[in-house]
Amino acid sequence: MALSFDHRTLGQRVLFGTDAAADNVATAVGDLGGQRVLLVADAAAPEVVARILERVPVAARIDEVVQHVPVENAEAAVRLAREVDADLVLTVGGGSATGLGKVVARDTALPLVAVPTTFAGSEATDVWGQTEDGRKVTGSDPRVLPRAIIYDAALSRSLPAGLATASGMNALAHAVDGFWAPRADPINRALGTEGIRALVPGLRRLSADPDDLGAREQTLYGAYLAAVAFASAGSGIHHKICHTLGGAYNLSHAEMHAIVLPYVTAFVAPAAPDAAGRVSRALGGVPAGPGLLALRAELGIPAGLRDLGMREGDIAEAAELALPSIPPSTPRPVGLNDLTTLLRAAWAGAPLEEVTA
Repeated sequence: MALSFDHRTLGQRVLFGTDAAADNVATAVGDLGGQRVLLVADAAAPEVVARILERVPVAARIDEVVQHVPVENAEAAVRLAREVDADLVLTVGGGSATGLGKVVARDTALPLVAVPTTFAGSEATDVWGQTEDGRKVTGSDPRVLPRAIIYDAALSRSLPAGLATASGMNALAHAVDGFWAPRADPINRALGTEGIRALVPGLRRLSADPDDLGAREQTLYGAYLAAVAFASAGSGIHHKICHTLGGAYNLSHAEMHAIVLPYVTAFVAPAAPDAAGRVSRALGGVPAGPGLLALRAELGIPAGLRDLGMREGDIAEAAELALPSIPPSTPRPVGLNDLTTLLRAAWAGAPLEEVTA
């Protein structure tokens, strides 16, 4: 069969260097002409934020960051950007800080610079998301793609070990879900494969020794590759399910992804042998779904969505909410009963056999 595909690569600057965040932020902001910066910074890495404040002309700062970007928070941030006549948005923190900055950039067309402190990967995509009335809405817009990313592995030290590894499993989800996403092609599959090959050993090393800075660098590198693959391929079944769960039930973002991923993979893998093989090889040859389940347990991440506070009575509603958004590109047909079974298993932390039948 002749090779044919239509690939899109998003262009942005990446400055990667441990203990170099403040210098690299100053370089990126200066090169973009930032003179009145709106800083969005969560509670992570306060020492680096202090150094950035010495180097960058900040006109206003937002430090109230809420996961899943509630619409009222986003609207307030946009108003502040306009009130202070900001000319650039700078985010320092996890995916929620990046997400808030993205909505500001979307609504003001200001350039965005992102300094991630987790392995969330949002900084490498043109995808935005916000929540209103218990429903998370997502979209893509070139204005929300950060012009520059500042990667510094030392910043992830602010994350407790458990959250760090859950964040890394979230990064794995970008690569795995990208294998069967709507715009999957050979280039983003290659990026996702290399991302998984870096992430799996990096996360294992990080779990064994949270002070292993080399493991954090490897994990951060893998997370970036996985996010680039995801940005190109789009959201597959896993992310559509998790967007529904996050918006409707306000579940912990990274842990939710880590819990759901093995179940989605086990469900889809029989109909996606190439993708399953790529995941299996990165995990040392074990089958993809069981391998991800074992990795999640090895990293000490909660086993079921009920551990995050989701109620059993919400399962049927969640399946109905998620079903309309499941992409037609999903290799295995997905019906309401399939989604309900998958979510019930993920809620309980049940054996994977419940979703592979």
